[in-house]
Amino acid sequence: MVLRSIEVTIEKDGTVRLPQKVKLPKRRRAILTILEEPMLVAETALLSEAALAEDWDRPEEDEAWAHLQSDK
Repeated sequence: MVLRSIEVTIEKDGTVRLPQKVKLPKRRRAILTILEEPMLVAETALLSEAALAEDWDRPEEDEAWAHLQSDK
């Protein structure tokens, strides 16, 4: 049995946000431990980075925003 830990963010409404997609061979159970100390803003940004990069780092996005790039 291999255990894997992933740091997640839990919103006030209970929504659990993973920093990136997790692919599993089939449905799995998990244990969630809620830490008492609040997250720092910088940590929130780091956890979001991977999820946002997956959506933003695509050729379609580059094309859509190309008109805002400066000509250097």
